[in-house]
Amino acid sequence: MKIIIRNILAVIIGLALGSAVNMSLIVAGPSVIPPPAGVDMTDAQSMAASIHLFGPRDFVFPFLAHALGTLAGALTAFIIAASYRHLIAYAIGAAFLAGGIMMTFTIPAPAWFIVLDLVAAYLPMAWIGTRLGARIKTGNTVRHSE
Repeated sequence: MKIIIRNILAVIIGLALGSAVNMSLIVAGPSVIPPPAGVDMTDAQSMAASIHLFGPRDFVFPFLAHALGTLAGALTAFIIAASYRHLIAYAIGAAFLAGGIMMTFTIPAPAWFIVLDLVAAYLPMAWIGTRLGARIKTGNTVRHSE
C-alpha cells in the first residue's frame, strides 16, 4: 500500500512542481523580454489580436516555461516514485504535452513555435528527467578530470 501512495504522491507533486516552474517563468518572462507595445499578456484576446507583432524572442520564455516545467515535474516524480519511475515521469511529460496541445487552441502562435514546442518541450524533457533522476538515485555524478 505504501508503494501506491508514494507513486500517487509522486504524480501529484510532479504535476504541482512542474506547473509552479511553468507559471513562474510565464509570469517572469515579460519582465525579462518585454512584449510588443500595447499587448496585454494576461489577456488571450489581446495576445491573439497582436500575435503578428511577436518575434522569435517573444517565444523564448514560453518555450523555457514548458520545457523546464516538464523537466522539473518529471524529475521530481521520478525521484519520489517507489516503482514504475520511468512510466510516472513520462506520464508527467504526457500530461504537460496534453496541456501544450490544449494551449495551441487557446493562445495563437506561429506554426514554427507550435511544432518546436510540442516536439521538443515535453517528452524529450521527460526523458532527460528520467536520465537525471536515474543518476541522482544511483549516486552517479559527472566527474571532471583536473
